[in-house]
Amino acid sequence: MILVDAAYTALMRAITILGSTGSIGKNTLDVIRRNRDRYRVFALVAGQNVDELVSQILEFRPEVVVVATDEALSRLRQKLRDVGLPRPRWPQLAAGARARVEAAVAAGVAFVMSAIVGVAGLEATHAAVHESKTVGLANKELLVASGELLMSAAREHNAELIPVDSEHNGAHQCLRAGRPEEVSRLILTASGGPFWNTDIAELQDVTPEQALKHPTWKMGTRITLDSATLMNKGFEVIEACWLFGLHPSQVEVVIHPQSIVHAMVEYSDGSVLAQMSAPDMRMPIQYALMYPERKPSAVAPLRWDEFRKLEFYPPDHVKFPLLKLSYQAHKTGGSAPCTLNAADEVAVEAFLRGEISFPGIGEVVVETLDRVAVRRISSIGDVLEADELSRRVAREVVKIRGRNGVPSVLVAPAKAV
Repeated sequence: MILVDAAYTALMRAITILGSTGSIGKNTLDVIRRNRDRYRVFALVAGQNVDELVSQILEFRPEVVVVATDEALSRLRQKLRDVGLPRPRWPQLAAGARARVEAAVAAGVAFVMSAIVGVAGLEATHAAVHESKTVGLANKELLVASGELLMSAAREHNAELIPVDSEHNGAHQCLRAGRPEEVSRLILTASGGPFWNTDIAELQDVTPEQALKHPTWKMGTRITLDSATLMNKGFEVIEACWLFGLHPSQVEVVIHPQSIVHAMVEYSDGSVLAQMSAPDMRMPIQYALMYPERKPSAVAPLRWDEFRKLEFYPPDHVKFPLLKLSYQAHKTGGSAPCTLNAADEVAVEAFLRGEISFPGIGEVVVETLDRVAVRRISSIGDVLEADELSRRVAREVVKIRGRNGVPSVLVAPAKAV
């Protein structure tokens, strides 16, 4: 069992970051950098980006560092030798899923930032919840794939789950103003991505470079692509239902190109509270780290003289069918949302490789949902099994369809068995 040095825990809050080299991980480290008297990095958990990881090790001096594979671990050791870091000053190095879990549940760790894309961080995050850690949830796929399991564990072990997505973080702030039974609606805003006012006929020729040009946010590759298809917003609908105990009919999505209003909550008396801030992920990250406190941040305050109007539009479900499909998958339940997430990740990767068109992302997801039978989810093993099966089927669909495949008819996933 990994232990945090007692001298440090007496002075600072020890943090484990799952996904330290990604966008959320780097922004989390920036918040910590500005608050070194309050926080200390205990563990950095990453994938294959050894160069970035070494820079983080040199600056933050974690006790534990975990990478995805033995090959990445070998490269990390060589890189540490290359930069001349003396062996006695190396952190404890490890690789693989078991090491991720140990870094998340280490005694003395107070906060775990869960920011690994996809289900790779599922076991570590679930284990942290079982140890009653406070978890900053930046990976919406975990609640999409295993929402019932994760929320049930959080209730059982009295673990605090604080959303880091700007929309859910905004909702979390607005919901502090009333009781759950007083909530009528949650409105999640979407920038609309780069194509919200692009003609649907032009989407067939969209390139990865165009799809990755998000108009307001700087994010990782997959989440940026998911924002372009509105799949990301569909995931957020599912996540919001689990986090806040809402029915899908209570969660609405609106297009808000300015990305200033992140979420709105309508209460039963007709009052609507909105959370607004500059589109900078350091704001929700700091909120999660410091909750329930508020402290000055590095995020620039809003300047009201710069705004002439704030616009809100309904989403186009014909042009962006994956948003509606997310509502359907959540209603179906069981493994359907897990399949939705897995198929989307495979389809996004295929699009980036030029194997399918931009509209083909949705077509692959639909066909995969149609092919994979829905099953009940009662354990993490069930989630991982459903995820692997769905990915395998999605890859087969990509091979069969290719870039010029015949479009699928959008249908709801099969009923749960």
